[in-house]
Amino acid sequence: MQMDESAAMGTSAPASRSNALKAYEAGQVRRKQMVFLSQILFAAVFLSFWEWASGRIIDPFFVSSPSAVFGKLYAWTLSGELWTHLSITLYATALGFLIGAAIGFALGILFGKFAFLAEVMDPFITALYSIPKLALAPLFIIWFGIGIESKIAVSASIVFFVVFLNTYSGVREVNPLFINATKIMGASSWAVTRTVIIPSATAWVITGLKVSVPYALVGTVIGEFMSSNRGIGFIIAQATGLFDTNSVFAGIIILAFVGALINVGLKKTEAHLLRWKD
Repeated sequence: MQMDESAAMGTSAPASRSNALKAYEAGQVRRKQMVFLSQILFAAVFLSFWEWASGRIIDPFFVSSPSAVFGKLYAWTLSGELWTHLSITLYATALGFLIGAAIGFALGILFGKFAFLAEVMDPFITALYSIPKLALAPLFIIWFGIGIESKIAVSASIVFFVVFLNTYSGVREVNPLFINATKIMGASSWAVTRTVIIPSATAWVITGLKVSVPYALVGTVIGEFMSSNRGIGFIIAQATGLFDTNSVFAGIIILAFVGALINVGLKKTEAHLLRWKD
């Protein structure tokens, strides 16, 4: 009789845990749906108020209106102008991000592993990091010309420091016990870096990448503001000179939309790379 009761209790425990897990997952699904619907509602209310206020409360010369802005976007899409300028901006952003992230990651690992080198270079890295990147843009234009290369350089310079600092901090935070235990088992310096340091610093690196991607876009647009004849930044700068508020808002909305899409992609990448944490 006692054995039967124990068996019944043993089978009911996993079932109750399974039911609790299903209930939790269902609750999470409902929460995501509510968040999404709330976001849609907020956007609808905001756009409706903006449309109503334009021309009634605020002069449309200063704030335009959603209908006028989306009309401009529609015209750009039909003419192909949107894809031409957007492709240039995205190309420069992607290259700047890849170059800056690669160099920042490599130097972050190097300085994190060799404390003496980091101490020697610390004042120089700090001095370079303190320079406003906007001040470097004219110098990059002199070095690389007014073409896309200068925009890539501005973008890469911004991304470099964000990725470098996060990677360096991640490497320095690795538990020395893990490194020493791996060395005791006969691992080479490269094996320690590959199996211990890089995986342990992954969370820091991904955080740096998430932060740096929007900055890469900002760097490209800054370069296009200063000297360019193509790109979303060029469109906004040109529209500003012509007092074309519709085009300015349209360009800003494009940049915001692209930044949001990139952020969604980075979140999914982060969830995949850090799935072991769950």
